[in-house]
Amino acid sequence: MAFVNWNDSYSVSINQIDEQHKKLFTIINNLFDAMKQGKGNVVLGKVFKELEEYTRLHFATEENLMKIHNYPKFTRHKMEHERLVQQVKDLSNQFQNGSAALSIKVSNFLKEWLINHIRKSDMEYSAYFRKINVI
Repeated sequence: MAFVNWNDSYSVSINQIDEQHKKLFTIINNLFDAMKQGKGNVVLGKVFKELEEYTRLHFATEENLMKIHNYPKFTRHKMEHERLVQQVKDLSNQFQNGSAALSIKVSNFLKEWLINHIRKSDMEYSAYFRKINVI
């Protein structure tokens, strides 16, 4: 059973973004599965790195769309992205340096952040794009 499951209530009605969100769900599930199975640091480190890299790609995609369509809350949204990227990077570094163990707490943080970010911030730009007839 997956740690976090995608459902249509997370859809922002932009296929590219929805597919990227699904990929982030998969990466978080992979991280949780590797942790649960007691996989070695190398495997967990690779999953963390994938999460960090894919998160940056996804955020760049969203931010590009926001800039193109003059999204009025762009700066605030970008700051949320920057905070999460830094938090993931910090967690990854702590884990790689042996100063932090992966735990349910870390997995729950990532899951809750992603779900809350989609349901609140991402739905705001989705509504704005609908209002200006982009989607």
